[in-house]
Amino acid sequence: MTRQVFCRKYKQELEGLDFAPFPGAKGQELFETVSKQAWQEWLKHQTTLINEKRLNVFEPDAKKFLEEQREKFFNNDESVEKAEGWTEQK
Repeated sequence: MTRQVFCRKYKQELEGLDFAPFPGAKGQELFETVSKQAWQEWLKHQTTLINEKRLNVFEPDAKKFLEEQREKFFNNDESVEKAEGWTEQK
């Protein structure tokens, strides 16, 4: 049986992650509150941001930017960054 979580992005019970996405308290929080579906969508969005904005993920400013964007993404914040020319797929 798959583990279920109440996903903070979709506001419903969905299949949870198999393990915390990274160590520490933040990773544990994501493990407990983000669905597998939402995490996969974040990874795709994060990749787009990294590529479009040419971020070096080893730089502290880029890491901070992505952390902020991740929180906005999972909280359905309207101010989440989108790639230039991005249109929502229906």
